[in-house]
Amino acid sequence: MMKTEYDIIIIGGGPAGLAAAVAAYDGGARDIVILEREARTGGILNQCIHNGFGLTRFKESLSGPEYAARFEAEVQKRGIETLLETTVLSLTAEKKVTAISPTHGVFVLQAKAVVLAMGCRERSRGALNIAGSRPAGIYSAGTAQKYVNIKGYLPGKEVVILGSGDIGLIMARRMTLEGAKVHAVCEIMPYSSGLRRNIVQCLDDFGIPLYLNHTITKIEGKDRVTGVVVSRVDENKRPIPGTEIHFDCDTVLFSVGLIPENELTKAAGIALSGGTRGAVVYQNRETEAEGIFACGNVLQVHDLVDFVSEEAEIAGRAAAQYIARGPHQRDTVEVTNGQNVSYVLPQKLDKNIAGDVKLFFRVRQTMRDCTITVSCGETVLVSRKKRVVTPGEMETVLLSQEKISSGNGQITVTVKENG
Repeated sequence: MMKTEYDIIIIGGGPAGLAAAVAAYDGGARDIVILEREARTGGILNQCIHNGFGLTRFKESLSGPEYAARFEAEVQKRGIETLLETTVLSLTAEKKVTAISPTHGVFVLQAKAVVLAMGCRERSRGALNIAGSRPAGIYSAGTAQKYVNIKGYLPGKEVVILGSGDIGLIMARRMTLEGAKVHAVCEIMPYSSGLRRNIVQCLDDFGIPLYLNHTITKIEGKDRVTGVVVSRVDENKRPIPGTEIHFDCDTVLFSVGLIPENELTKAAGIALSGGTRGAVVYQNRETEAEGIFACGNVLQVHDLVDFVSEEAEIAGRAAAQYIARGPHQRDTVEVTNGQNVSYVLPQKLDKNIAGDVKLFFRVRQTMRDCTITVSCGETVLVSRKKRVVTPGEMETVLLSQEKISSGNGQITVTVKENG
């Protein structure tokens, strides 16, 4: 007979779920289970065979599987239970989890606390309304990555990539190394949405052109992609007639953004943020549903897996504390995004939770020589200068507990260019 009640259930066995489980165990919790829908833990890291992971956390450059293996080893060392090939079908605000697996069929688990760590999915072609039929040769960048790195198939030989997200940039390099010709990476925005280091290492070093303010306006081909038409766009993102560029290709990859996998979150009635598309959370990553925590890419799309692990540890420790102490009275302060800031996380601060808080945020546009300001009404809590900020890279600012306690009212984060 399988257990039906746990202190903590972690949904998702990727980097966030693994780090949350380890932190919860180290925080005193023992009755923990990880539910993972794939045949092994590690999540997206298993297909990310390139290096560059762990530079912040481990001070060395690891591949995705190597980074995942370090946390898998910690989970095994602690004897934390993991149910693989287990898909969660529903979650309620009362922390009741319904799941299905080949081993146990459909079953229901009851938790005292739940950590959401489901990650995110890629936005598909259907969300972009690009003209053309539906030929073979159109993939999301992550799907192409799985074909090449896991299954050993090369999706195509002549490639155009739409979107300059990190996966798209990395796949431009990967396809080139496997012998394909990447003709162009097109980005509708005036800036890349990927990390600067990936632009240099994946595009510049391989001579792959990046077309900013450009998008694909037509995909040609019936049975298989034969070419694409790329057009420049104006400030309203509308194609400019007469600027068309034609590329002959047999493959189109889309790297046009990631969407947090929040169907379970919504079904549980948990409020979502319009800026992050993840749950609204306090600094301990607890959602507005008592005892349900969220972390990693299901909460906000991160640039680096090192930061995913850091955030997951916050959620895991908080879940263990919730089990030990139970709910507490909140003294809530709202956090909002001000001028030139698209979102701030956490969206709420609880003055009754001890410790400094790291605020995560993204800017709306690239700016140079600017000032980041955290204010409460007319009172400036934090002000610091930054040489360059860009939407493709997440920014952080540390807010001390003393500053949080001294504030009386809503806290706002703004970024303004100096002068």
